[in-house]
Amino acid sequence: MDASTRTKSRSKKPQYSRFTQQELPAWKPILTPKWIITSFVIIAILFTPAGLLCLWASERVVEIIDRYDDDCLPDSYSTDPDSFIQSNNTNKTCVRTLKVPRKMTAPIFIYYQLDNFYQNHRRYVKSRSDKQLRDPDEADETEDCKPINGNDDGPIVPCGLVAWSLFNDTYKFFKGNKAIDIDKKDIAWESDKKYKFGSNVYPKNFQNWELIGGGALDESKPLSEQEDLIVWMKTAALPTFRKLYGKINTDLEANETITVVIQNNYNTYVFGGEKKVALSTANWIGGKNDFFGISFLTIGGVCFFVAINFILLYVLKPRPLGDPSYLSWNRNQGAQ
Repeated sequence: MDASTRTKSRSKKPQYSRFTQQELPAWKPILTPKWIITSFVIIAILFTPAGLLCLWASERVVEIIDRYDDDCLPDSYSTDPDSFIQSNNTNKTCVRTLKVPRKMTAPIFIYYQLDNFYQNHRRYVKSRSDKQLRDPDEADETEDCKPINGNDDGPIVPCGLVAWSLFNDTYKFFKGNKAIDIDKKDIAWESDKKYKFGSNVYPKNFQNWELIGGGALDESKPLSEQEDLIVWMKTAALPTFRKLYGKINTDLEANETITVVIQNNYNTYVFGGEKKVALSTANWIGGKNDFFGISFLTIGGVCFFVAINFILLYVLKPRPLGDPSYLSWNRNQGAQ
């Protein structure tokens, strides 16, 4: 075997292809002033009406928000709200009155809103056992749930800080003397009920020790049917969040007065939090949210402003495309 043959057999040169040699057809646009101005104008034309449409849709959503944590605390407990919440002898019933600003078409969604509650804290988020929530044979999988993992009667199901701090304020709505039915069915995601919470996993030893964190659970119902718990355990990313409490399936007319009877059970006073009840309609954009509209209008306005500036520069100070006199070495020669 001669030298040339040995060299060829040991070569690590890859096999030739148009892909490895980057010879595939490609679009290489030349960014001319006309092309850039046209692009910015098109973006402005698309985004500006889209922003106006989003703002219009958001404005059509009817929303009522009422903060009640301070007003539902008796004056005699204003300096010691913890004792009011923790005592079993205090009357925690609170009556609020809401006025409907515009007609609210069913379904009307009822939310509770918490402020300054950090569900995104690392230790709080990790304090749960997903295996235990799905499988009754994994009831002892409570290592990640400490300190809310068990007591003298055995493991706690569901364990962890997330479940232990379950929101337990309750709301009843009245129109005049007539109670308004609250539909609490299907407030949780179907995928969560089917795959994350077992239909044969039942609460056990829950809130059964000296320190009570929040609401209790019905031990005769499996976790997959306890939708308030499922909604609560989908932790929020921000310290201000809303969670779905239920739905009203009847229309509320404009200027009607709604009475809300609240059981003020949940302790937000200890960490300086706030509690609000919110009623909201929804449409194709969802709930009331001006963010998309403002964002689209901002993008459209900026693109329109940039396009105008480029047009002025192109008209007032035109220059030939690809003029070599603007190259640095050519300008240096001109100066010399």
